[in-house]
Amino acid sequence: MNKTNQRCITSVGPTVGVLAGAPFSGPVDSPHEALLALVERSGGRIDKAVLYNPDAVALWLYEKYPEKFRPAGECSDLALPMTSVMPSVTPVCFGSMYTGVLPAVHGIQKYEKPVLRQETLFDAFLRAGKKCAIVSTAGDSISKIFLEREMDYFIYRTVAAVNRKALALVKSGAYDLITIYNGNYDSRMHAKGPESGYALNALDRNVAFYHKLVSTIKKSYAGQRVFYGFCPDHGCHLIDGNRGSHGLDMEEDMNVIHFYGISG
Repeated sequence: MNKTNQRCITSVGPTVGVLAGAPFSGPVDSPHEALLALVERSGGRIDKAVLYNPDAVALWLYEKYPEKFRPAGECSDLALPMTSVMPSVTPVCFGSMYTGVLPAVHGIQKYEKPVLRQETLFDAFLRAGKKCAIVSTAGDSISKIFLEREMDYFIYRTVAAVNRKALALVKSGAYDLITIYNGNYDSRMHAKGPESGYALNALDRNVAFYHKLVSTIKKSYAGQRVFYGFCPDHGCHLIDGNRGSHGLDMEEDMNVIHFYGISG
């Protein structure tokens, strides 16, 4: 894949907002042209969006282990390399993904988890009269930085519980935007290294869940146009002691792989 001239993850939130008829009110990154074209080819505006956020899934993993990502590719319309933001740590990156602006604008510029006051995709959806939900593990960035909004938060102790609830929410059809966070690959790669069996098993689980999520979307939203994505925040690299890390301005940490599709 060509890793030059990649769009930044700041394009994700503005893209979804425009597609759903819920644009941001202030200046943000422009929507991703390839995603606008994808939706246009399939009929125009979307009714709902489901965004799956597995942590730390680097582009180099996709390039080195393409077979592990085959289920994600098979259920998606596009695989897009994307560039993260600096510092390439979780709250900074997801802050930028969901606000459409760089860290210097939204205010999280290090590993900390304050509630963001910057306009987010959730605020744009809520202003348009749409219903939003976040499903995340307790204590993680997505469970904290988007709090204090008139939306629903489903916070659990384990990834398994998060994923069960996410599938139930999709089946309910009650939400216009669902964001789901899984941090299991990130935590395992920190402990044992990005290419350890321990970490790669978690990556396999992330891809398998995404495939199941898409299948559930297609079965549950008959007659509705749903935009869905596999959207990691940053990459990772090996450090001394056979452990993993991220946060640097280096290709391994900055380049990620996203998958997107539309059903209905």
